[in-house]
Amino acid sequence: MMTHILMAIGQEAAESVAQIPPVTEELSFSLISMALKGGWIMIPLLALSIIALYIFGERWWAIRKASQIDENFMKNINDFIHEGKIKAAVSLCQSQETPIARLIEKGIERIGRPLIDIQTAVENMGNLEVSRLEKGLPMLATIAGGAPMLGFLGTVIGMIQAFYNMSQAGSNVDITLLSGGIYTAMVTTVAGLTVGIMAYFGYNYLAARIDNVVYKMESNTIEFMDLLHEPAGK
Repeated sequence: MMTHILMAIGQEAAESVAQIPPVTEELSFSLISMALKGGWIMIPLLALSIIALYIFGERWWAIRKASQIDENFMKNINDFIHEGKIKAAVSLCQSQETPIARLIEKGIERIGRPLIDIQTAVENMGNLEVSRLEKGLPMLATIAGGAPMLGFLGTVIGMIQAFYNMSQAGSNVDITLLSGGIYTAMVTTVAGLTVGIMAYFGYNYLAARIDNVVYKMESNTIEFMDLLHEPAGK
């Protein structure tokens, strides 16, 4: 009796083990292998991503330096001008090395001329400074729009490759023929969108920082022009 019970338990255990699905190894998801699968389209996308990162880093540092100015700068300029120390005011501007300081320096160098001439010179200098701050931003905007288009080009190429492989296979159509081309298409799409999104957000962030610097430039220019009314009347 005991033997039959043990045999029944063993048989049930064997059946339960047989019902357990086989353990499969998880597929490793490597970004490098995925990038290689994207084909030659990934090369220009990689180049565009490097250019975008360089432009963003270089412009961020330049704009950060341009936005830094001594809080007492305009007060010191005011004191120097009222005391007639024009050279000291110019030296103070040259020591700052910021767009605002260069604007004020351009105006100080023209003290004694009509105010309209001073204002025109300061405005022209301001336009030059804004152009310097925006250096590289058009390229960043181009990458933001062009990278997704390159990705979509890779998508079309991948789909063409998939259907070409299917047409060459004839009646022996295998799912791998279609999946390989679709994989390539999706990889290039993701890469293009990733580069484009990074460049897009980077461009808008830098543009906002530049607007902030321009606002400070305009504010200090107005303050400087108001300051010149008193010396001009002497």
